[in-house]
Amino acid sequence: MTLTGSCMCGDIHYSADVDEYLSALCHCTDCQKWTGGGFTSNAVVPRASLKVTKGTPSSYDAKGDSGKINKHFFCPTCGSSLYTELEIMADKTCIKAGGLDNGAANLGGKVDIEFYVKDRPSYLAPVDGAKQMPAFG
Repeated sequence: MTLTGSCMCGDIHYSADVDEYLSALCHCTDCQKWTGGGFTSNAVVPRASLKVTKGTPSSYDAKGDSGKINKHFFCPTCGSSLYTELEIMADKTCIKAGGLDNGAANLGGKVDIEFYVKDRPSYLAPVDGAKQMPAFG
């Protein structure tokens, strides 16, 4: 399957050809600050599968709990979150589901795993059927 997406203003477009992906929510405080919300929703794909097909994203390096770099990519025009490359997961890219086209932000109607549930806001309940991880690992 091919996942496609873009930023809000349309300056950045991307695609990823994958057989499947891991659907993940991340509640870490880094993701909360980056999104201004309680979590990020992600399609986790092989890093080599993601191709930027239009425009040039900007990036920001943040140090994660592991001490390793979380490189956040975003549109320099509208600021939309696009994807993250985690040094701790060198072969994966976390595409931010909100930018996916054709209703794919729904992540196929399921969440496989929730990361950093230790930081999940108390007003959010665990997703039924999703593996619950206090952090990564």
